Amino acid sequence: MELFKLKTGMHKFDTFAEFAKEFNLGKGDLVLTNGFLYEPFMKELNSEANFIMQEAYGTGEPSDEMMNAILNDAKKNEFNRIIAVGGGTVIDIAKVLVLKDLDDVVDAFDKKIDLVKEKELIAIPTTCGTGTEVTNISIAEIKSKKTKMGLAVDEILPDHAVLIPEFLKGLPYKFYVYSSIDALIHAIESQVSPKSNPYTKVYSMKAIEMIFDVYLNIVEKGEEYRFERLEDILIASNYAGIAFGNTGVGAVHALSYPLGGTYHVPHGEANYQFFTEVFKLYNKKNPEGSIKEVNSMLARILKVDECEVYEKVEEVLGKLLAKNELKTYGMKEEEIELFADSVLEKQQRLLANNYVPLSREEIISVYKNLY
Repeated sequence: MELFKLKTGMHKFDTFAEFAKEFNLGKGDLVLTNGFLYEPFMKELNSEANFIMQEAYGTGEPSDEMMNAILNDAKKNEFNRIIAVGGGTVIDIAKVLVLKDLDDVVDAFDKKIDLVKEKELIAIPTTCGTGTEVTNISIAEIKSKKTKMGLAVDEILPDHAVLIPEFLKGLPYKFYVYSSIDALIHAIESQVSPKSNPYTKVYSMKAIEMIFDVYLNIVEKGEEYRFERLEDILIASNYAGIAFGNTGVGAVHALSYPLGGTYHVPHGEANYQFFTEVFKLYNKKNPEGSIKEVNSMLARILKVDECEVYEKVEEVLGKLLAKNELKTYGMKEEEIELFADSVLEKQQRLLANNYVPLSREEIISVYKNLY
């Protein structure tokens, strides 16, 4: 039984210019990025690489429509490598661009075609949450299905992941918090996954410790403190990505997908709404399993009794950014059962990674409690 793999090469540079020199960025390269990153970090390099700006194809998280439009334009260029410089949206889009003979990304997500990797992929994250630079997963809103779907195959795994902390300097506080909470959820869901093992726990536990250390200092010292720990939070996000790339994530992500797909709630923000409610339910159903290890660690970090950890987690995260009721996004009460059915129908890949199985009634109860 395979326990752990990390096929992506890891690199770190202080600046994008150092990366461009080391990797010989130039002709034959296609860079997918954003204009607000291109102008300050890439333009002055006068590279011969081709650049595509993701925001020219729409705002928000990746959809099948956005991906297909970028795919069609990317085919107009001759390139051997794709360099994705951006958040989860940019990197997840770039992952599908490596596939051979792809005309409609929905065919890939539905696995209706043979998936063959044709291009080399270099992923450079500019947020601190997705961990997608080291995973074989691409997430997209499939508009025709009114939900998000994940494609998880090794053919889209980045060949190289490059960490450059300077990119986080321009990340607004709100996006920093939602992004890093996403990383925290990756780590904790990985920790209790049935596929968790001593190797993945090395990464997930360290990620949890690092993220909460940064959070507690932000609560004490203020928002500006985050700039003192940009490299730490970027590495913690990467550790969490390595962990869940081997174990998968579960119900927190699964329940968030209908909300994100229907009401276009950003991924990290949507996950935040479900995080502690799902883990309270997990803990109620089986407090003596692997969640006990998480509870013990959180109790030590947060200096509370184990029975109080999720209330304390809510308190700490709430001091960073308040959690919202689901109705504030436009969700209607009659959609609760529809969302639960969507989770059970379309997210079995994620539900297989649950700490304990959740029934339809239990999933409905989570939505009702948060509504």
